[in-house]
Amino acid sequence: MSLVISNYNNFFNVKGILDKKSVGMFQEEFENVFEKLQSVTISIEELDSIDKFGVMALAKLHNESLLKKKQLSIIGFGCKDLYDHFKTNDAA
Repeated sequence: MSLVISNYNNFFNVKGILDKKSVGMFQEEFENVFEKLQSVTISIEELDSIDKFGVMALAKLHNESLLKKKQLSIIGFGCKDLYDHFKTNDAA
């Protein structure tokens, strides 16, 4: 399954596979998102898999939210790799 991103207001649902092939689409969807919105919620509940490129794309979005002092919430029981990435960075 390819990547499908749907949204309503500031809530985005990411479904499918976030990998090297689909990360460009993900980045395009969220380009300048913090220029338009104060807070963004991304559900990864329906994300089937994610590779290191997908994790880095989400991490980049997280860093952008911190720099611009905007709120980013990533919700859902998605991929363990993503959880481990943010858990490790929070501890550092």
